Amino acid sequence: MADPQRARKMADRIKEIVARRLDKGLRDPRLGFVTITDVRVTGDLQHASIFYTVYGTDEERTDSAAALKAATGMLRSEVGRNITARLTPTLEFIADAVPENAQHIADLLREARERDAETAAAAATAEYAGDADPYVKPREVEDDVEYDEIDDEASDLADDAELGGAR
Repeated sequence: MADPQRARKMADRIKEIVARRLDKGLRDPRLGFVTITDVRVTGDLQHASIFYTVYGTDEERTDSAAALKAATGMLRSEVGRNITARLTPTLEFIADAVPENAQHIADLLREARERDAETAAAAATAEYAGDADPYVKPREVEDDVEYDEIDDEASDLADDAELGGAR
């Protein structure tokens, strides 16, 4: 197992080598505008996963994927000549879903903004379902008939207790 820092350095180096070689161009006319977004190397430095995006239509993406798959051997040879490792890692090209994910996130944010605008519009014309001030205010003792009756009964019971319960 290699040092994780060494694996990161090798991944960066592989990314640079493959990007430079693709920039020079391949003889494959199917290859479109490819951008290498990330490279991940396994801990034993035997396998490199190369993530890429293609600018263009779905047809151009599939054509570029086929061109990269066909050029994998040549690109692996190029990597082997330019890295300082005992063994050259195998290369695997994986289409990166960054543009699709970014579009999905943009759509979700747009939808959230629309819902916020609808909520704000509904709140502007909204009225209270009950009182405007829902908090209970302390009541005045004079207005409270029930408490007066209870107080009268309590005083009657107290008088009865003083008189010995005879009434």
